[in-house]
Amino acid sequence: MRVGIGYDVHSLVPGRKLVLGGVDIPFDKGLGGWSDADVLAHAIMDALLGAAALGDIGTHFPPGDPQYKGISSMVLLNRVRHMLIEKGWEVENIDSVVVAEKPKIKDFVNKMRRKLSESLGIDMERVSIKATTSEKMGFAGRGEGIAAYAVALIKSASE
Repeated sequence: MRVGIGYDVHSLVPGRKLVLGGVDIPFDKGLGGWSDADVLAHAIMDALLGAAALGDIGTHFPPGDPQYKGISSMVLLNRVRHMLIEKGWEVENIDSVVVAEKPKIKDFVNKMRRKLSESLGIDMERVSIKATTSEKMGFAGRGEGIAAYAVALIKSASE
């Protein structure tokens, strides 16, 4: 078994939809970035890639590459899953935290868990998402962006 940690942050900008965990969240701003800028999915991808010692998402899906412009992070997460499978790994579980003052995401957590588990090919019960604020401190507290942290446990597919 191996463990990996991931972190991602994107700024909140007008004129974009907000996507977290593959779910469109009603809000007046979205996350700025090359893909759909789903910070939760990006943190999970980095945790998985790190656990398998396969680099990071920027290496595999570089910003600025036209094929990734506006792409769904669920597509990319599924590609990461297949990279792990090719190396003999499978996802055991994911634990994650979204840091945002607004919007409140508690009503969307189970839908996000379902979307993420589908992209990862695992049971929803193996995907945990928690939400917290930064108590109005820092960029997240001022509503300038959203951050996400994730830990992934992977295991050898041969066990």
